[in-house]
Amino acid sequence: MATLEATAGNAVVDRARFGPLQLGVTALCAVIAMLDGFDTQAIAYVAPRIAEDWGLTPAAFGPIFAVGLLGLTVGAFLLSPAADKFGRKTIILISTVIFGLFALLTATSGTMNELLIYRFLTGIGLGAAMPNIIALTSEYAPERLRATLVTVMFCGFPLGSTLGGLVSTGLIAQFGWHSVFVLGGVLPLLLVPVLMVFLPESVRFLVAKGAPENKIAPIVRRIDANASTAEFVAHLRGEQAQAPKGFSVAQLFTQGRAPVTGLLWVAFFMNLLVMYFLVNWLPTLLKGAGLPLSMAILSTATLNLGGVVGAIALGRLIDRFSPYLVLGAAYAASGVFIAVIALGGTHLTTLLVGAALSGFGVVGAQIGCNALAASVYPTAIRATGVGWALGVGRIGAIVGPLVGGALLANKWAPGSIILTAVVPALIASLAVFVLGGVRKKSGV
Repeated sequence: MATLEATAGNAVVDRARFGPLQLGVTALCAVIAMLDGFDTQAIAYVAPRIAEDWGLTPAAFGPIFAVGLLGLTVGAFLLSPAADKFGRKTIILISTVIFGLFALLTATSGTMNELLIYRFLTGIGLGAAMPNIIALTSEYAPERLRATLVTVMFCGFPLGSTLGGLVSTGLIAQFGWHSVFVLGGVLPLLLVPVLMVFLPESVRFLVAKGAPENKIAPIVRRIDANASTAEFVAHLRGEQAQAPKGFSVAQLFTQGRAPVTGLLWVAFFMNLLVMYFLVNWLPTLLKGAGLPLSMAILSTATLNLGGVVGAIALGRLIDRFSPYLVLGAAYAASGVFIAVIALGGTHLTTLLVGAALSGFGVVGAQIGCNALAASVYPTAIRATGVGWALGVGRIGAIVGPLVGGALLANKWAPGSIILTAVVPALIASLAVFVLGGVRKKSGV
């Protein structure tokens, strides 16, 4: 979200009409997000069938789920920042190749060690792709449409997870679990040539690297046919020269920001713990509760679909009302509907309604929480603040699947395991409500 603010001064982009360039960038990035969502979720859909084929207990997949998320964290922290040196398009292409190639290789896995290695390497590509497609979409979006376009693009991730669930059911039944990873690998690799031809490089990166005007001018004309390339370049170079550099993480805790940062980190940690606990374990737990695998997968796909609707609806509500009230209520409500899933037994309608409304709050509110993180810090440390909140949240994303595996290994009933997710959801809700009170009281 920091990138949204950083591009706000670009008058040429801001006054431009929404044309083919902006539509193309948003659409291509949304497709990448969909494939990212498909491959992130794929292991959860196939885990029950792999367990059957290999004679494993479901609890054995806790490390498998966690290692993929660890790879995602590594990719986000190590490979994604390389875009500042090599360009957003370059890193998007490399990350798409990585997650496509290793998803494809996952289909050849014959042991748990191979599965661990391939899921970790797939995660690195997935983790590097998402921050850069968010940034690229925001850089080409006019300010009046920026938040909307990034939200719509970001919805590609849960939508890809949803479509993956619907497709995986048929693929597993007809061709076995390997086919899910084959599809998840082939599609990104087929997309790479399309991205090479049609996805533009970040014009901000080109200016920062001193690219010649004849390389920048065609992009500027596509943004605004009447714009002066020389003025455009001069404006961006002036903006980049004034950008503050080298701000320390310690500043997140100075000038009265310590409680704000701490509460924000609690909300991110708890919500991403719940989110990845559910999307990874729900198919296995529902199957263990007696639901057919196809219906267990459908319930999880419905959770992701609820997240798509939630992201758009909550974004609109946040624009009109207090974000603390909206997000705090969403997290609290998600806790209630997680309990509905846990206590609903194998009643399909109850499970689908509970899953959709849980996803509305958990998955949908995460996008709103990203925007909240950007709003609580001043411009100079905004990127640091958002980045570290996401980093802490990623730790929660790793912890969630590991906790699920540990509870399953200790013979907890599926419903009881799902019910434990209510606690972190309510803690996230409380953290956001308290954060609103702190902000109102201190004006930090």
